[in-house]
Amino acid sequence: MTATDTYLLLRAFCDELSRCGLRHACTSPGSRCTPIVLSLVRHPEIRCWSHLDERCGGFFALGAAKASGSPVAVTCTSGTAAANLAPAVTEAYQARVPLIILTADRPAELRDVGAGQTIDQLKIYGAAVKWFFELELADPTEERLRWIRGLACRVYWTTLDGRPGPVHVNVPLRDPLTLSEELPEDRGGRAGGRPWVERIRAAPGSPTGRTRLPARGVVVAGRYERDLELGPAVAMFAEHAGFPLLAAPLSGARRGPAAIAHYDALLRDEALYAQLPPELVIRIGDLPTSKPLRAWLASLRDTPQIALDPEGAWQDPSGALTAVDRGDPASVLAALTPDTPEDPDWLAAWRAADDAAEHVIVQTLGEDLSEPLVARVLAEWLPAEATMFVASSMPIRDVELFCGARELAPRMLSNRGANGIDGTVSSAFGVAAVACGPTVLLTGDVALVHDLAGLLAARRLGLRLVVVLLNNDGGGIFHFLPVADERDAFEEHVATPHGLDFEKAAEMFGCDYAQPGGLRELRTILDDALAAERTTVIEIRTDRAENLALHRRVAAAVQRALANPQGPEAAPRA
Repeated sequence: MTATDTYLLLRAFCDELSRCGLRHACTSPGSRCTPIVLSLVRHPEIRCWSHLDERCGGFFALGAAKASGSPVAVTCTSGTAAANLAPAVTEAYQARVPLIILTADRPAELRDVGAGQTIDQLKIYGAAVKWFFELELADPTEERLRWIRGLACRVYWTTLDGRPGPVHVNVPLRDPLTLSEELPEDRGGRAGGRPWVERIRAAPGSPTGRTRLPARGVVVAGRYERDLELGPAVAMFAEHAGFPLLAAPLSGARRGPAAIAHYDALLRDEALYAQLPPELVIRIGDLPTSKPLRAWLASLRDTPQIALDPEGAWQDPSGALTAVDRGDPASVLAALTPDTPEDPDWLAAWRAADDAAEHVIVQTLGEDLSEPLVARVLAEWLPAEATMFVASSMPIRDVELFCGARELAPRMLSNRGANGIDGTVSSAFGVAAVACGPTVLLTGDVALVHDLAGLLAARRLGLRLVVVLLNNDGGGIFHFLPVADERDAFEEHVATPHGLDFEKAAEMFGCDYAQPGGLRELRTILDDALAAERTTVIEIRTDRAENLALHRRVAAAVQRALANPQGPEAAPRA
């Protein structure tokens, strides 16, 4: 088989991916992957993003697919290069993000015989992919070219059908790996740029069998990244039904008069939620991060809890669900929307508690820069066209706990499938590559160090990102856990301080740097960074022990406010 034969087949494969809708792909250097890389790079409709290492490339592709809602391809050479994609593949599977993984491999005759850069790549990602296929290339006959076009369509559509996720195609390639002559013109695709196999979407499912809602229901909305219109639809339903809306920022639904922004703080008060037992819980998207919310849902053993999930994902670690409706969530809610609330006082009671919590949170945080305050003001200051990518660990928890309800909030994304800090910077750059407005990353120092090489995208790919770095010199979240009492080992082995100078890191990667001294200076620096042509790292230095104490003061202040309803009036909502 000649190099021309290989390239004819791979060109047809990549062309069909493009016809189905592929617009972005990530590459990394290597020899064995040369035919795949060149076939992608030379397609006029596919934008290829070059990365030095596969781990950054995988998470960049994840971020781009998450932000665009469309599959993104990522390719690599053989050997451990494929293994380095595993964390991003795992996150994509858990978070339901469509990725196309194209790993180059040695041919069968070079496996298990001591050939260099060769490992077992067959089903290397195990159950973390929706489908695995080994693409053996053969003579590019007319029948074979038709077949490979159909295969490419199957790969693309499989990432999207049912529960979205990654598909892995392993491609053994033989020498020679480069062309010695130009390829003939490609005339093999269907007329009009149509894909070889088109996808016909199924009609929305029928709504749940309920025709009448109880007077006192609650809506819980978690991360749902694939439908930008669902968040507003959820907020509108909750408003018309008079149901409190406990919406995580990642849901896009924390808006409108029914939104209860500070449910994490409220549901720490067992006396409060004992006074407000719901008759129905409607759950949409993933479970929010909040532990108090999860504990409250688990306690509602006699309350019907219905999950609306067209992909049938099982979001039920406590075994509290009573039904899963696989209809389209927006259609189901539209069919259930009443003309007026049955019990306006029900929502009013939740609102009063939320307004009280909002008031004391604002008072307690004050204007001194802190991790909770930065999380809160970023969500307030960023324009609606911005995307805020939030690192796992403490930043996403602070966003959920401290951010208020806002009608025109920025879109929020996070790697909350497997909930790791892997590839946070690279994922944020992937978002920046496809997002229409500015992208801001809110991250802790450990997550940034974990993916420091991701900053290469700023200079190499010419991408702009605002990195808001909360640097407490270690893993601040661990101070909230019982392991913090293990004084003989905690600081070195769990908190893991690093003492790094991030100004020097920013300089090394060609990024601007600033360290604000106060809230007003942060606002000025942020505005300048959003308008800048380069990536900017904004570092806020904090103290882990002080951060723990502040969280405890806020929690105590909220509890006092709820116990004393005759206290200061709550501040009105913005």
